[in-house]
Amino acid sequence: MSTSSRFSPLSLVLFGGAIMGLALGIRHAQGLFLVALAPAFDGNRADFALALAVQNLVWGLTQPLAGMLADRFGSRRLIAAGCLLYALGLVAMARATTGFELVLGAGVVLGVALSCTAFGAVYGALSRMLVPGRRSWGLGLAGAVGGLGQFLAIPVTQDAIGTVGAQGALLMLAGAMALLCVCALPLDDRRADAAPAGHPQALAPVLRAAFRHRGMWMLGLGFLACGFQLAFIATHLPAYLLDRGFGAREAVVALSLVAMANVAGTYVCGLLGARLRKPHLLSVIYLIRSAVIALFVLAPLGEGTLYLFSLAMGLLWLGTVPLTTGIVSQVFGTRYLATLFGFVFLGHQVGSFAGVWLGGAVFDATGSYGLVWLCAVAVGLFAAVIHWPISDAPLAAPRPAHAA
Repeated sequence: MSTSSRFSPLSLVLFGGAIMGLALGIRHAQGLFLVALAPAFDGNRADFALALAVQNLVWGLTQPLAGMLADRFGSRRLIAAGCLLYALGLVAMARATTGFELVLGAGVVLGVALSCTAFGAVYGALSRMLVPGRRSWGLGLAGAVGGLGQFLAIPVTQDAIGTVGAQGALLMLAGAMALLCVCALPLDDRRADAAPAGHPQALAPVLRAAFRHRGMWMLGLGFLACGFQLAFIATHLPAYLLDRGFGAREAVVALSLVAMANVAGTYVCGLLGARLRKPHLLSVIYLIRSAVIALFVLAPLGEGTLYLFSLAMGLLWLGTVPLTTGIVSQVFGTRYLATLFGFVFLGHQVGSFAGVWLGGAVFDATGSYGLVWLCAVAVGLFAAVIHWPISDAPLAAPRPAHAA
């Protein structure tokens, strides 16, 4: 390992994956609350969609700041505080009675909490604490553990909603998130010497080099497509299925299949990222995603096509994240990885905001999600094109501001 941690690499990966799994699992299950909480807001989906859209945007805007705090003071404090803040946001979401309160709790508070508990913080800590040869494996396995958390969160959340109601389910999840903060304690990456020889140690030169690097901008733009597709599907698929005559059971099974397949997909992407060009892998993922979405919309909708769609999307769900993180660390090193990934991830969350908000706004205006499905296909094709030429070569010491 890159640090003198008393914990094995596998233990660190499992601790980080558990935190990320619950944080992302609760987020993955939020689409179930769209239907359950809608009556409390006059059945208006746009209010709930706006809250989740704000959540995604706040997550993206605060991710660079969270990354800077993690890079400066260490990840474990940030992640532990994020777990407690996440619990607070869920409590506020459960007690919301107006659209503004819902936006504040589910949008602002949970958005900040996600920036401290999800990809940027956890992947940044693990990247510094694992030796380079084990890094792709570690990120892929942490993502797989996170995917397992998402898989378990769907049926658990649905059962809780059916047993104690939507508000009670949110309070139960809040308690679980608060307890999980102890898993952050082993993630002490403060002693990692993560900057390779020749890379500037100060943050300002690194940021200048990153913002002049064409690949960083292309990663951010491409990540926008990822956020648009995933956030739209996770949030609006249950309501889409309800409109098409399906019940809550099919929606739960569909989201569970996505999460289950994501376990294998993320781990495999992590392994492939150690052997193949990561930008090319990302292009292929986005191309196949767009094809899968197009086939799902065009084919007759039945349980078979729904579940095949869920499995296919799950295999391609979050495998983009360890690959994107790997490119950033490969080019710039890991000393300021959490900060740099935060800026790239901002593109992902702008796309997430658009996917969630447009889903609700377009449906309320037209009574259909058709236009948003079309946008999901188009942005995926765009991402496939711009990822292919990205350079993943490490920056040379004499030319730290080199643009790819």
